[in-house]
Amino acid sequence: MKKIGTYTARGVVNEAETEAGNPQLVPLFDGRFDTAYRVVDFVVWGTTYTSSAADVIGKLSKNPDGVTSQANFMRADDDNQIAWSGADAFSDMWNGSNRIIDPDNLIVEDLYVYARSNDASGSTTLVNYMITMEKYDISEARGALTMARDRAQGDIL
Repeated sequence: MKKIGTYTARGVVNEAETEAGNPQLVPLFDGRFDTAYRVVDFVVWGTTYTSSAADVIGKLSKNPDGVTSQANFMRADDDNQIAWSGADAFSDMWNGSNRIIDPDNLIVEDLYVYARSNDASGSTTLVNYMITMEKYDISEARGALTMARDRAQGDIL
């Protein structure tokens, strides 16, 4: 595996869309099986900082897993989920949010961003995210094997 670059994706996730099972898509698949990405950093933070600002959490999944309930949102036993991040509304933006990234993650196809907040107002909450990835040149066999393994893994509900 040879590192060939760094890639950053950033944007905003609509929590209402996430809850409806429509995560934010980060398209990575270039139609080739000999390139892959590894997530090295993932942070989330709120878009609003007021006295009623919400704490936020986010996760990255290799498949649109559909797990949006609070009870099953962050599951280490779900191999589709590869990174988790959370931020306190006021302090973590400036101190760096809390995150856990599976060091063995490898993405050949696309990535999906999910987010939730504890906003009790009932309004739509937007959550910022930034993902830093390293791009690698891999063998086609490893790429095909990674894709097959990702598709074979079932959802944990």
